[in-house]
Amino acid sequence: MAYKTLTTIVTSAEEAATTVGAAAQLALALDAHLDILCLGIDRTQIGYSYVGTGGGVLLQIAMDRAEADARSAETAARAAATLQPVNLRWSVETVVAQTGGLGDLVALRARFADLVVLPKPYGKGRGSEAEAALEAALFEGQAPVLVLPDSPASVELPRRIVIGWNQSREAMVAVRRALPLLKRAQTVNITVIDPPQHGPERSDPGGALCQMLVRHGVKAEVSVLARTMPRIADVLTRHLRDMNADLLVMGAYGHSRFREAILGGATRNMLEQAELPVLMAH
Repeated sequence: MAYKTLTTIVTSAEEAATTVGAAAQLALALDAHLDILCLGIDRTQIGYSYVGTGGGVLLQIAMDRAEADARSAETAARAAATLQPVNLRWSVETVVAQTGGLGDLVALRARFADLVVLPKPYGKGRGSEAEAALEAALFEGQAPVLVLPDSPASVELPRRIVIGWNQSREAMVAVRRALPLLKRAQTVNITVIDPPQHGPERSDPGGALCQMLVRHGVKAEVSVLARTMPRIADVLTRHLRDMNADLLVMGAYGHSRFREAILGGATRNMLEQAELPVLMAH
């Protein structure tokens, strides 16, 4: 498998240069086509309105604003794409969607992408649509998603990759989807944090995965770490710094999205504090 179609989503003119620029770098390195989806979001959720209350006027104002946002995002995205080398293959699609229909729209585009490149969904100025787009691509679109940090210096082919391995189905899916990048990397570190004493890999945590990857030509090794901090994400973040990693590969949402939204979880914690690109799959 190779990544031949990359998709990225732009919801504001302000983020277009960073998001499109990073996705374009990766598309060039992979000799892939870049599809850019520019979205204007109609955030009105009017279920009904009484005669004379002006509900129709409000809906039209919201739609006009969403269309203006979409056109602005498209202009910025096209400007960012034309600044890239001439051998970049790219296309732009511009759509207006209500918040409730965003998931279906993103999922449809994600299904036909080998990799979806998105900005970090949490942080200043990020609305609920960023998280909705991420989850739609992962769950309904069944696509691997590369989540960018706030200010990616560059997004090229990663040389040092860390895999967050916990023996879960989601982690295994992420590893398989990341194989094109894992094969190209100089080193791949399979990181196991506080493995269970009586688990299926108790005698050799990460060993079976390492063997599988080595047979694919991946230069893999295993690190078993103690859980020295309350949150798995904190231990993993420190290890990423120690390894000077370029990319983290991990499974997304091992628990339900509702539980992670309310109680927190490794997926949300890692995305909130991501300092480097994170490739996730479910």
